[in-house]
Amino acid sequence: MSLSILIMYAVAVLFSVIGAGLLLSLTRPSAPGKVYAFRMIGIMALSLGIVLFMSASAMWRWSVAA
Repeated sequence: MSLSILIMYAVAVLFSVIGAGLLLSLTRPSAPGKVYAFRMIGIMALSLGIVLFMSASAMWRWSVAA
C-alpha cells in the first residue's frame, strides 16, 4: 500500500469522524441556525469520508491487480 492511499484513508476517517460528531451533536437542543449548519456540514463531511474511503479502496485494489 502506497503512502498516498494511506493518506486518503486517514483523511477519510478524519472527515467521517467529524461528520458523525456533528450529526450526533444534534441530539441536544440547539438554535435553528446551528442545527441547520451542523446538519449541512455533518452530512457533507460524512459523505466526503465515505467517498474518499471507496476511492482509496479502489486505488488499492487497482495497484494490487497491476
